[in-house]
Amino acid sequence: MAPIGQAIKGLERCLTFPNYNTNTQIYTNDTNITSVIIGMMKKSNEICLILDNIRSVLNVGAIFRTADALLIDKIYLSGITLTPIDRFGRKRADFHKTALGAEDSVPYEHVESIEALLLKLRKNGFQIIAVEQSPKSVDYKKAKIRKPVALIFGSETEGISKQVLNLCETIIEIPMKGKKESLNVSVSAGIVLFRLLDN
Repeated sequence: MAPIGQAIKGLERCLTFPNYNTNTQIYTNDTNITSVIIGMMKKSNEICLILDNIRSVLNVGAIFRTADALLIDKIYLSGITLTPIDRFGRKRADFHKTALGAEDSVPYEHVESIEALLLKLRKNGFQIIAVEQSPKSVDYKKAKIRKPVALIFGSETEGISKQVLNLCETIIEIPMKGKKESLNVSVSAGIVLFRLLDN
């Protein structure tokens, strides 16, 4: 029984993602083996998200919940973006408040360098798309998107840096008709993702 228990424990902690041409490991921090097995059986949508320097843990949790609803393959967290687990190894109550358990079902990974990640994903055939307002951006409804694709969502106040935008193949934005210049980042993620899966 001990070897089986150890195998199950290892499976809960770390999975090798079968849908990418890479050996990237996914940390689920999931204590429920059933949800891990179900996650392995889900069909890949060939979509991953990169959340870069998003300060609000509530927004990040909300994006996790949307990602779970749409079977997003993986979420990368970079910069100051908080993970579902704090530095003491405990689950964040504030994260769970909006994620509502999606932090256990959506594979995620924290990366030190978003630039290195983008180069790695591009090497593995991913189209890199930034969701940002820019002179070079196109309407998200008109963008030509192919899979596999990585979508970058950045800081609510500072946006995505020029260095990161220069590494993107496409920049898309949601047109605003009112007085406000942008939407909440979690709302923007939901709009773009549901549109993408409708195509």
